[in-house]
Amino acid sequence: MGSKNKLRRFRENEAFENVIQPSREELEKNQFPLKGKWNQEFFKNDNPIVLELGCGKGEYTIGLSKQDSEKNFIGIDIKGARFWRGAKTAIEDKLKNVAFLRTQIELIDRVFAENEVDEIWITFPDPQIKYKRTKHRLTNAEFLQKYKLILKPEGLVNLKTDSEFMHGYTLGLLHGEGHEILYAHHDIYKNEYSPKAVREIQTFYEKQYLDQGKPITYIQFRIK
Repeated sequence: MGSKNKLRRFRENEAFENVIQPSREELEKNQFPLKGKWNQEFFKNDNPIVLELGCGKGEYTIGLSKQDSEKNFIGIDIKGARFWRGAKTAIEDKLKNVAFLRTQIELIDRVFAENEVDEIWITFPDPQIKYKRTKHRLTNAEFLQKYKLILKPEGLVNLKTDSEFMHGYTLGLLHGEGHEILYAHHDIYKNEYSPKAVREIQTFYEKQYLDQGKPITYIQFRIK
């Protein structure tokens, strides 16, 4: 993407009512005004809040929001030029239950209050295979504790990935730490019992992986 395109998208994001872009300083000082008030002040309803972490172009956020108008969906990514597409689609399609938030995932506990979130989706994250990159892996023990803090007690986490490494690493960690695995499969399109939201929404990259014959894996769990 050219720099002119990026700048145009950044400018449009600033004008979009469904895009929130807090400064890092604001979050580090715990001064984000929507923390604990997403339902009340942003969505203006009491519907459950569902997050997509590392949302990219926001395809999953948009897909989920169209499947369930009785929930609020927030796509989160640090790259605003990417989720610009999702934010624009939500406006064009008049989706009032969608927002996009530009921030780092490690600051998620500064953006949401304790027990504020009902469900989390992690879709095709970078598996960060090298050992030195473990701290950036979105299902590592540290991230799970952050998710636990913002999730309701029965809150769900969903991991959908083409990486067998990420699938195996996460399953091992969940077993080792005693979390509750509700569903796990190493090839969802070969399993007719895979949840609807997992099979019916496909991202641009997922379609490419499927064309290459790569299996798509899925885990749903609760953090204990």
